[in-house]
Amino acid sequence: MTGRAAAETPRPTDTVETGLAGGVAPGSAPVSRGFGWLGWRPWRKRSIAVRLAVSALISSALILLIAGLILSTLYRETTERAFDSRLLVYANDLATNLVTPADSEARSFGALGDPRFDLPLSGWYWQVGRPNARPRDLRTSRSLVGVPLQPPDNAVGEAGAGQLRKGYGKAQDDRPLRIIERTVDLGEEGRYIVRVAGPSDEIDADMRRFTLALTITFSLLGLSLGLTTLLQIRFGLAPLIKLRAALGAIRRGEADRISGEYPRDIAPLAGEVNLLLETNREILERARTQVGNLAHALKTPLSIIVNEASAGDANSELAVKVREQAAVMRDQVNYHLDRARAAALAGALGTFTDVEPVVAALVRTFGKIFYDKDLTFETSITPGLRFRGERQDFEEMIGNLVDNAAKWAHSRVSIRAEVIGQGEYPHLIVTVEDDGPGLPPEARVAVLARGRRLDETKPGSGLGLSIVSDLAALYRGRLRLDAAALGGLRAVIEVPGDASPAAQA
Repeated sequence: MTGRAAAETPRPTDTVETGLAGGVAPGSAPVSRGFGWLGWRPWRKRSIAVRLAVSALISSALILLIAGLILSTLYRETTERAFDSRLLVYANDLATNLVTPADSEARSFGALGDPRFDLPLSGWYWQVGRPNARPRDLRTSRSLVGVPLQPPDNAVGEAGAGQLRKGYGKAQDDRPLRIIERTVDLGEEGRYIVRVAGPSDEIDADMRRFTLALTITFSLLGLSLGLTTLLQIRFGLAPLIKLRAALGAIRRGEADRISGEYPRDIAPLAGEVNLLLETNREILERARTQVGNLAHALKTPLSIIVNEASAGDANSELAVKVREQAAVMRDQVNYHLDRARAAALAGALGTFTDVEPVVAALVRTFGKIFYDKDLTFETSITPGLRFRGERQDFEEMIGNLVDNAAKWAHSRVSIRAEVIGQGEYPHLIVTVEDDGPGLPPEARVAVLARGRRLDETKPGSGLGLSIVSDLAALYRGRLRLDAAALGGLRAVIEVPGDASPAAQA
């Protein structure tokens, strides 16, 4: 346990923080550097379920879109062919009339069996005439008023006798038309061009109906595919979700190994993790044993040295010096052994310590130690808080802070504990304050120097706050010193922790 140290004056700061340099603070998650100009790196951090779902939905949408375009194109071609077949019937009828001798009574262009050719500007037209004939020399349907029927734009088909050409055009009222054109060779009488047209908005109307039906059908199909994909992903990833839950139980201290049955693809992973956990426990046990053996190996010779120094002239200068240096050596040995033990145990999975009973025991202990000061210990501990680590380490950290506060407090020591953060990286905040003289900002760094004390009249080795800082750093935490609301020093330690499942429920 330590007092407050004085040393060279560092650059003044209002708040002093110590912790693992360059490490990740408790409660924080690793930060991605981005993906540069490609912009795809964020997807590497997405869950497998999200990546599978997004890729499946995008690919399904693209497939449905391409299929819809292909079906629409094929349906339009089919609709155009059906419409052209209707026009071709009329064109063949007109061509048959053309091959009838001109002086025959059977040669007539008026009766095609469809009254729409008799209604002015009905959209249904026919026209028969020689190439480059003047309008007055053309034979037309009664529905075609004024302007001759023009050839189709961008006509498909070869020009020539007996050939059929088709395409789109416009009537004199700008109504869109579907036009077919056929050249009939009558030998000595010459060539005639037969044109028949019908309103193309019938084709467009059929396409709109088909497109609407196709859109509704594919939308329902896409929705069904999406739901099916999500169900498949959920079913397929269920073993991974189960494995993640098992690892979380180990991390929370609720289990010591992965149990249950897994598919052949994942079972080896679960087995390797269990083997890793067992190996880790064996390493930790060996570390405990070695540290204990080393402690006995070092402390026994030191005790012999102290006893020998006290056996003769105990008040001689040499004996006093030997005892002093032996005490310093014992403190340093204890410090480094504690640090080695903590370093070996800090990474242990599934090790938790309840905060409330530890603090309560420390308050009782220090209340007895400092009974002559009549101190009031105020505690505010959220129920169910847990420190993610060894009980001995937590007792060492909090005990040093409370001991330091009790030494310097006039009448009050305050201890508060709470959990900050949620999810995968919560952390425990323990604050110890006193109403003592406090420390100026420039002295707060000095008190963390190992073995240095503010007041030599105060008992202790000067290692307390240094031990707290080092232990917190081993758990990827930190110690912060600043002014307390009570008037003295406030020490805030931030280490991994959480609330127990029972408290969260």
